[in-house]
Amino acid sequence: MTSLSIARWYLIQTKPRQESRAEDNLRRQHFECYRPVKPNVAGNGKADDALFPGYLFIRLDRQLDNWYPIRSTRGVARVVAFGSEPTPVRDELIEQLRQRLAAPSQKPPFEPGEKVQLHGGSFNELEAIFVSADGEKRSVILLNLLQREQKVRVPTRYLCSSTALPGLALACRSD
Repeated sequence: MTSLSIARWYLIQTKPRQESRAEDNLRRQHFECYRPVKPNVAGNGKADDALFPGYLFIRLDRQLDNWYPIRSTRGVARVVAFGSEPTPVRDELIEQLRQRLAAPSQKPPFEPGEKVQLHGGSFNELEAIFVSADGEKRSVILLNLLQREQKVRVPTRYLCSSTALPGLALACRSD
């Protein structure tokens, strides 16, 4: 009786800062690869950032594909394994990553340098400067604490534009 062979996703560790090189070289060898990248929203001309620096995914069939060329591919350090067995990654995880990265990114709620006021948390009613969004639900702000400016990460829902009147709830984020 023949066993049914199935291609699965596996994780490749790359050499430092060589994710793109490893991906290009693996694709030239006709391997299916996936390197999730998050778009550079800073607008400073830099390339997109790898979501998992130093890693990429490769789709292989344990029985049909030749794994030996992978180890000597430029940019590749190793196939991630636990013990001596390469560990497969669930297809659902790869699909979730693809969907999440394909979703349109939300514009940050404030512009860098904009004055904001905190409403909630331990810094309630303090003014700060918005620096950047830190994911979907957090922001980095510049807060003057003890005569020093400190970068602090806070939930974005705590921030309101400082130009808004205190009683005007429309200027605050509600999520």
